[in-house]
Amino acid sequence: MKTIISRQNPEIISVAKLANAKEREKQQKFIAEGLRTCSALVQSSIKLAQLYVTEAMLEEAKKITTERFITVIDKPVMEKISISSSPSGMVGVFHIPPTPEPKTVQPGLVLASISDPGNMGTLIRTAAALNIKSVVIVEGVDIWNPKVIQATAGTIGNVSLFQWSWDELIRYKGSKKLYPLVISGGKNPSNHYNDGFLVVGSEAHGIPQKWLNNCNDRLTIPMPGNTESLNAAVAGSIALYLVYCPQ
Repeated sequence: MKTIISRQNPEIISVAKLANAKEREKQQKFIAEGLRTCSALVQSSIKLAQLYVTEAMLEEAKKITTERFITVIDKPVMEKISISSSPSGMVGVFHIPPTPEPKTVQPGLVLASISDPGNMGTLIRTAAALNIKSVVIVEGVDIWNPKVIQATAGTIGNVSLFQWSWDELIRYKGSKKLYPLVISGGKNPSNHYNDGFLVVGSEAHGIPQKWLNNCNDRLTIPMPGNTESLNAAVAGSIALYLVYCPQ
């Protein structure tokens, strides 16, 4: 177990760069913060590269991994690599897993041009909670963005992530159907639609018409309270439950 106290240490500089998407792609690593998130990721199939902790979090770190993966840093160094305004005292660096083979994709969730990292992370967390194994990402925010990781609470390691273009989705989905979630005019979500993918679109613009033309039955969540619309994460989570959980 080593200790780093310099903010200019090359390893620390490299970790701090992972806040940038291009650097994540270059290093093929991402960062996660906090005991709960790091612990969940360590227990998943995603491989830990290194865990950086303050002295106050050292004993907690030892509970989730071996000492060879732990580096003790002081508060100023933690502030350099943390994305939080109030660092938790634990930052993990993990290897980005390879994209699974297209033939392994199962019915599940498609996130189409989701731009808000909180919404994307929440929907991935819901999918994991409902034991949905496949999540397809089409455009939108980088799934390894630290804010996405935090919103998943580490459950991103419990699903298979497929990063495809829309054309690749059409090519690889096989006979599985696409059920887009739309604001109005669709059918009620139910188990009848669990043979394919629930498609949740952009918060601001929904699902492009060109993509809708490739879909099957459209689904709409009934809103008897006459609310105009729901947040994408809320709407998607409700629909996921109605479609994939036996009623």
